[in-house]
Amino acid sequence: MILVTGFNGFVGSSLLQLFKSIEGISARGTSRLKIDQSEKEIIYSGEIHRDTSWHKALKGCDIVIHTAALTHQMNTDLNKKSIEMYREINTLGTINLAKQAAKMGIKRFIFLSSIKVNGESTYSGQSFTADDKPNPLDNYAISKYEAEIGLKEISKNTDMEVVIIRPSLIYGVGVKANFEALIKFINKGFPLPFASIKNNKRSFVSLDNLNDLIIKCIDHPDAANQIFLVSDGSSLSTRELVEKIAEAMNKNIKLINIPISLLYLVAKLLGKEDAMIRLTGSLEVDITKTNDVLGWFPPFTVNEGLQRACVNFNNEKIIK
Repeated sequence: MILVTGFNGFVGSSLLQLFKSIEGISARGTSRLKIDQSEKEIIYSGEIHRDTSWHKALKGCDIVIHTAALTHQMNTDLNKKSIEMYREINTLGTINLAKQAAKMGIKRFIFLSSIKVNGESTYSGQSFTADDKPNPLDNYAISKYEAEIGLKEISKNTDMEVVIIRPSLIYGVGVKANFEALIKFINKGFPLPFASIKNNKRSFVSLDNLNDLIIKCIDHPDAANQIFLVSDGSSLSTRELVEKIAEAMNKNIKLINIPISLLYLVAKLLGKEDAMIRLTGSLEVDITKTNDVLGWFPPFTVNEGLQRACVNFNNEKIIK
């Protein structure tokens, strides 16, 4: 039996749905919110913190996939909260779950971390690797890195194996936040000022590719006590990303050529400087270790992933 935490989340919900379609896999999920009685495979855990009891959820399981977290959200008051808010859920909550899991004989604990543990950006021609010295810069990334440290210590002192996965920016069916906003803008045909942002490179990972790697890590013997980075295997400039989303949605998009320096000035005046840094900067991921150790390669291309992620907002089905 596999336990997936974070039934209410983007990754956890999709992973549980996927498991339902795979013969031979039994899985249950946890929810921090009260659930309908019809959801028999979902167990109410309540809020995640250092004292959460996981006994009921862990009983009868041998694998834990921990996707639940207090996530990084740009341009909200959440990011102004103290690091203790992130630590309580992402660090202490994770370590508490892992300790209980080890005591109850869980064989393997798969932890969904973040590429932000490596850092916020890469230089031209360089990519983050799984063996880089961590450089977490914001409270969310720090809390994830501290959880990784705690998990490694637990694995050293118990028989439970730990697998850490650091995904790049995740997109897919049901994606929210900035990625969803971008899809909506493109769908409505709004001109976008991104023509000049063509020299940066950013790595992304589709939900389908991420889930495929997680499944690979469930029982692969060489995954034990390793850190893996994951992406679609290629990188895009902001301009390329917009053009590919438009292509996936069969939309014509008008890109306006505005100097990057002017974009920065406008963003600073609007208090959106952090967002502009991400739009114009690079963050590339090297998944060579993931390829070599696990024999895993992304089963879906970027184009295929974007086609599946792009919802037609005129109440039609997902473009396939």
